[in-house]
Amino acid sequence: MLRIAVPNKGSLSEPAIRMLRDCGYAQRREPRELVLMDPAADVEFFYLRPRDVAVYVGSGTVDAGITGRDLLLDSGAAAVEHLELGFGQSTFRFAAPPGTAEDVSDLAGKRVATSYAVLVDGYLQHRGIEASVVRLDGAVESAVQLGVADAIADVVSTGTTLRAAGLATFGEPLLESEAVLIRRHQGLVDSEALDKLTRRLRGVLVASQYVLMDYDVPISAVERAVSITPGLESPTVSPLHNKGWAAVRAVVPAKSTNQLMDRLYEAGARGILVTEIRAARI
Repeated sequence: MLRIAVPNKGSLSEPAIRMLRDCGYAQRREPRELVLMDPAADVEFFYLRPRDVAVYVGSGTVDAGITGRDLLLDSGAAAVEHLELGFGQSTFRFAAPPGTAEDVSDLAGKRVATSYAVLVDGYLQHRGIEASVVRLDGAVESAVQLGVADAIADVVSTGTTLRAAGLATFGEPLLESEAVLIRRHQGLVDSEALDKLTRRLRGVLVASQYVLMDYDVPISAVERAVSITPGLESPTVSPLHNKGWAAVRAVVPAKSTNQLMDRLYEAGARGILVTEIRAARI
């Protein structure tokens, strides 16, 4: 039985649970559930603190898990990244009061507050920069104002919180992070079960990039229409009760949906419908 760790809270939890559910796995229905068996899939899920997932995977307590790349690297655990999952994207940056630092080299001899001490310390050491890393559990934006540090290193999205604290980012990002599937050393994992999990996750990832488009089009405009929506292999074209019309179904890129609908309408297509794809094997 494959044992999989899932974040039990935080920004990665719900997307991870939703993705696994789209993969066909049973998932918990309320937050108090910490362990869930899925006998049909021969999988057991453990809902753990996001920061602990990599530790459990690395120790061999569980076989695989979902966590952030930043949390994996900061854990120092003997676990490896197996698959990017396409959600939970974040950028890890240094920040300090404007004018006090322009490059990471300016941190030499200074104090840097962060919730990711292992990650930051390793980054600085790799670049030969001697700085004091101050580990905090949260709210690192206040560290400079409270005199605990000269700069911080933290996840940055819009930068609004940093600006409110009188800070500005500088230098290159330490890390581009996102949710990832991690695993134990390959030799210690049931490869067949892990391969099945990987295929299902990839199926959901691929499906999220496409939608199913159905439309009716005059027979005279079929060739033009299918050139707009060629599909993955070839679109399905079926005759309608009205002999002068045909129905077309094609898989198209999700990001191009509205542009394709505009072009199809101009080509004479009507009744254009778009359906999300939850999972696929392409």
